[in-house]
Amino acid sequence: MRPPAPTTTNAHTPVDTDRIVGRSALLGREDLQLGKVTPAKRPQRLPTVFDRSEVARLLLHIEGVYRLIALILYGAGLRTLEALRLRIQDIEFERAQIVVRDGKGEKDRATLLPPGVVRTIREQMAVAQTLHRQDLAAGLGEVYLPYALERKYPNAARQWGWQYLFPADSTSVDPRSGKVRRHHISESAIQRAVKKALTRGEIHKHAGCHTFRHSFATHLLEDGYDIRTVQELLGHKDVRTTMIYTHVMNKGPMGVRSPLNQLLDP
Repeated sequence: MRPPAPTTTNAHTPVDTDRIVGRSALLGREDLQLGKVTPAKRPQRLPTVFDRSEVARLLLHIEGVYRLIALILYGAGLRTLEALRLRIQDIEFERAQIVVRDGKGEKDRATLLPPGVVRTIREQMAVAQTLHRQDLAAGLGEVYLPYALERKYPNAARQWGWQYLFPADSTSVDPRSGKVRRHHISESAIQRAVKKALTRGEIHKHAGCHTFRHSFATHLLEDGYDIRTVQELLGHKDVRTTMIYTHVMNKGPMGVRSPLNQLLDP
């Protein structure tokens, strides 16, 4: 089981008690009490968000399977690894939803399946199935299964539904088991593709794959969707985490119009 991810809301920097004790002795202040030490809060940063025109420009410069991944990141609000770890069975066409398994905090959730990517996903499934059949013919065809599923369902690792939607081009040895398996596309590969697109699209922001998720949330709020709905789609435990996007909506800070507008407007 993976350790729970640290929360991003009201996070504190851990107190190094050994260092404090050492400095207290050095300063001759052994009377300083650790119980009175307050952890420093990490500064809250506003997320970087793409304008809608920037998203369109970026997508023009991302090709192949990486473009589909980027479309899912923006169109469904997934984290990068959540998208890369999608299995065939996680795409529910009739329900028009994507099921995210074992997301942050080891939680499952359902999010949107944008109609505009359905055809491309079906095409990607055909590519993945061709690779899977080749692996099976070579006596391979296994993927990693989380937790104890491999022991509980010995044949599941070769079943089509458990295969990755975005399989890697080649097989590799799984260091956890020593078995030869086909993993999913690496996170660094999609990161490189997005970075190149940022340069080619002349988008001068400190941005990356996760910026698509920030943009998904912000644009939904700009379109008038309820913040609780956006919270559920993103899988945030606390609505305060989602509320950060209200500060970067395309309405100016807090939706306020500057008094300068009245002077400059004709």
